Amino acid sequence: MYNWFECKVRYDKTLDTGMIKTVTEPYLVDAMSFTEAEARILEEMQPYMSGEFTVSDIKRVRFSDTFFNETGDRYYKAKLYFITLDEKSGTEKKTAVNMLVQASLLKEAVEIVEAEMNKTMVDYTLASVTETAIMDVFKYSAESQSKTGK
Repeated sequence: MYNWFECKVRYDKTLDTGMIKTVTEPYLVDAMSFTEAEARILEEMQPYMSGEFTVSDIKRVRFSDTFFNETGDRYYKAKLYFITLDEKSGTEKKTAVNMLVQASLLKEAVEIVEAEMNKTMVDYTLASVTETAIMDVFKYSAESQSKTGK
């Protein structure tokens, strides 16, 4: 199970026109705490940044599941409602969950969610799938753990 933190990194980006513009881009990091999330994002971004950069914001985000597709270049947030039946009252209860999906196109993201959900016995409705601004996702690995020295 992943413990996701959205880290916003602020840096000076050189545009195609040659102009330099300060941008803030969100990245997703799997970490145990805010402190570890900050250390991990700094470590992950260091090789890609030529100038100074700062972590301008860190917030915890909840995804009940993640579906990674290495050929996908975008990240989508899928909102689903799990439908359960309250046996006492006989009414349906909907529980909202968010999932992160990596795909190239919106249609592909929907297909991935539906294919993964078809493997389960859960009754659900797909409420929405939206493209996120997330630039990249850094999952936990033993390699990243040894780099930070924890």
